[in-house]
Amino acid sequence: QVQLVESGGGLVQPGGSLRLSCVASGLIFRFFNMGWYRQAPGKERELVATILRSGRTNYTDSVKGRFTISRDNAKNAMYLQMNSLTPEDTALYYCYLDSPLRYWGQGTPVTVSS
Repeated sequence: QVQLVESGGGLVQPGGSLRLSCVASGLIFRFFNMGWYRQAPGKERELVATILRSGRTNYTDSVKGRFTISRDNAKNAMYLQMNSLTPEDTALYYCYLDSPLRYWGQGTPVTVSS
């Protein structure tokens, strides 16, 4: 059974940083492409960042230069380092994995507020 478990969300002040983690189980992690989505209240789910099994990354324009996606295949883990956070980054953040069947984590909330 494939499971993705996110952690690391929380409340942070504008300009602060958070590091989200997504740990996968039930499959050979390194073979698959992964990424992060987010969904803010009242908005559609938005693709934030992707990381291919090759390590190639891509970001939505609003987070370029502030967020960094990475993966550690030995730990079956993916990360999203988020810096210079703004209130517009407030959302529920989900990790996903394409096997190619898409699996989702349960989401971790990020709130950016003073």
